[in-house]
Amino acid sequence: MIKTLGRMIRTGILTEKIERVARPDSEADEIHAKLRGILGRALCIRQVDAGSCNGCELEIQALNNPYYNLEGLGIKFVASPRHADMLLVTGPVSVNMEEALKRTFDAMPDPKFVVAVGDCGACGGIFGESYASRGAVAHVIPVDSTVPGCPPTPTAILQAILQAVSPGQV
Repeated sequence: MIKTLGRMIRTGILTEKIERVARPDSEADEIHAKLRGILGRALCIRQVDAGSCNGCELEIQALNNPYYNLEGLGIKFVASPRHADMLLVTGPVSVNMEEALKRTFDAMPDPKFVVAVGDCGACGGIFGESYASRGAVAHVIPVDSTVPGCPPTPTAILQAILQAVSPGQV
């Protein structure tokens, strides 16, 4: 035990230094003010998996961690489309999910925004259109913004969300 402790003291810390990326509070306040100006409240998002491989869902879930702090920006995920301002759709729309996606979109109050996430949501991806897939989300419901990538980064998803809410300002 003493040999191990001595080796640890002689060697020191071998991990890389953490690069701190400080996001000033003024930037978060600015985003929150824009959202409140457009919607009058926080942005509520309903996420729908229309037939994806779950790669995009993992990146969307990363938006909830402390690094991106989505809740701190005034953006939150909700369970009901009746409470949602935005629909975040992943995957190519499968035939079995087409009607459910249309109903979810119709249940949302105005103003409503739609973001197609990933290559599959944007253009059908490797699945394209077939007997089992309608392809891109835009073939089923109107889309305000798309996020390319397989899977896209959380930063790209956040940028598309902000771009859909305030086009031309982000």
